[in-house]
Amino acid sequence: MTLLTVPFTFAFMYTLKKSLGQHFLKDENISKKIVGILQQYPHRQLLEIGPGAGALTKYILQLQDTDFRAVELDNEKVEWLEKIFPQLKDKLIHENFLEMDKPFEGKFTVIGNFPYNISSQILFRILEWREDVDCVIGMFQKEVAQRVAAKEGSKIYGVISVLIQAYFDVEYLFEVHEKCFSPPPKVKSAVIRLVPLKKKKEMRDDLSFTKLVKAAFNQRRKTLRNAVRDLFDPLVLQEEIFNKRAEQLSVEQFGQLSYKMKLDRI
Repeated sequence: MTLLTVPFTFAFMYTLKKSLGQHFLKDENISKKIVGILQQYPHRQLLEIGPGAGALTKYILQLQDTDFRAVELDNEKVEWLEKIFPQLKDKLIHENFLEMDKPFEGKFTVIGNFPYNISSQILFRILEWREDVDCVIGMFQKEVAQRVAAKEGSKIYGVISVLIQAYFDVEYLFEVHEKCFSPPPKVKSAVIRLVPLKKKKEMRDDLSFTKLVKAAFNQRRKTLRNAVRDLFDPLVLQEEIFNKRAEQLSVEQFGQLSYKMKLDRI
């Protein structure tokens, strides 16, 4: 399906709010590219987070056979979107994404130029809904996108890298220049795609795995033996793997280690 360019001006429509991390995408080619990536994966139910000025929304509304909803917190943007896009009637959720209920029954896809000040929180919220999330296509601050996609051994590999990669395959798709936004942010941006793993990583359970990963990276400069001492019996702590630091362990290694945790510490 060819997406038609739908021009509109940014000059008159609203006040930009720095407190909400608002930097609106104005490059039509980037908008169409992101929605084009969305079309590569079948989706019946679709949620856009933070539609803002509607840069993606206007192209999403051209898609057929899509049950579409968008969540927007800002009162002014909600009023503007409803005025400019009458098709959004009954599709716009005026709430905080981090506090809202799951928007659909069953599987759904998530897309958005995510507010940079809460982008990590958005990912952790998506993790809570992971059983029903088919795909995520999101614009992030470049550094956040790189952390999500980072592999073991990297200095930027951390909690969010491990927890996301335990459940999703992460694809770092492309970077976006500051000039593509209004106003231009002081940082570069990047688009990534998350697709659920076909086979879940081996781990004792989600709770123990998450606790282990957070404890390990909470003191990432220490050896694993010192960082997670309270979670394992002394005999287990003598194993060679505990000489390593958290950033040296793969997602799979964290999963295997979770089986050895003391049950009374989970």
